[in-house]
Amino acid sequence: MRRSLLANLLLVVTFTACGGSRAREAEATRVAGKSIEDVLAAHNDSLMALPGVVGTAIGRCDGTPCIRVFMRDSAAARATRIAERLEGYPVRVEVSGMFRAR
Repeated sequence: MRRSLLANLLLVVTFTACGGSRAREAEATRVAGKSIEDVLAAHNDSLMALPGVVGTAIGRCDGTPCIRVFMRDSAAARATRIAERLEGYPVRVEVSGMFRAR
């Protein structure tokens, strides 16, 4: 009896842990009410106009869709205030340096 209870508890914990990322992704979509592509399109020009921003993209952060903002250098990243969320989607700032075409 005790083994059965322990086995069932282990299954519940496993399913809960595995389903967490899907639940967070669904929550992010519900919060925004818009697709992440639409949100980035609506904010891309204003993000690119900020000092030190060299690019934007859609990515995954902690298993959920997020907007990534790429900065020229760490000084620009510290000096520029960028929202932590845009219309419900998380925003992550990364120092990438300048992008160059090859």
